[in-house]
Amino acid sequence: MKIVNLSEQNSVISNYLSELRDITVQKDALRFRRNLERCGELMAYEISKTLHYSSQEVTTPLGIATCKVISDELVLTTLLRAGLPYHQGFLNVFDKAQSAFIAAYRKYAKSNKFTIQLEYATSPSIDGKVLIIVDPMIATGSSMAVTYEKLIQYGTPSKIHLASIVGVREGIDALSKRFPHKNTTLWIGAIDEELTNKSMIVPGIGDAGDLAYGSKNQ
Repeated sequence: MKIVNLSEQNSVISNYLSELRDITVQKDALRFRRNLERCGELMAYEISKTLHYSSQEVTTPLGIATCKVISDELVLTTLLRAGLPYHQGFLNVFDKAQSAFIAAYRKYAKSNKFTIQLEYATSPSIDGKVLIIVDPMIATGSSMAVTYEKLIQYGTPSKIHLASIVGVREGIDALSKRFPHKNTTLWIGAIDEELTNKSMIVPGIGDAGDLAYGSKNQ
């Protein structure tokens, strides 16, 4: 699996990530959601450089212009609920893409260990298409892996892009073992080093779903 760590480049995405992490800025849920969305827009732009394009003639008021347009068919997939604003950022850029949605959650045991419970999935065919799975956080990597295992019931994609804002090495290593090696690329804004015994990323962001939409009953 190829890994593109955007923190190794100078990019305005670092500004948005700094605000996503900032405990003071996090108090503004609207800004938090918008920063997730903006990160999605920038990552979509980076991914767009790897896609296939074809030439298309476009009629302007004064003549004919030859333009390059994306020829790949795209399917954007997100995990509810934290992924929604992040997904919207991708959709703002890839406005002709189809979308798939996965409802999944952590089911904890008394030992703080958990399994990923998938409750609902809806997806178009992904056969021969470019599959983009977006999830703001990669902790253990289990959510993305379960999502992929569900989605391949809808076909075999030509290419897979995983896009996350913050992750840890442990989760990334787990994903590399569960996704096809040659045609999967992970795009990530930053890689943190610590995963707690409750599978929380440190320094991380916190609970992105709660910060975006309010706290939930467990």
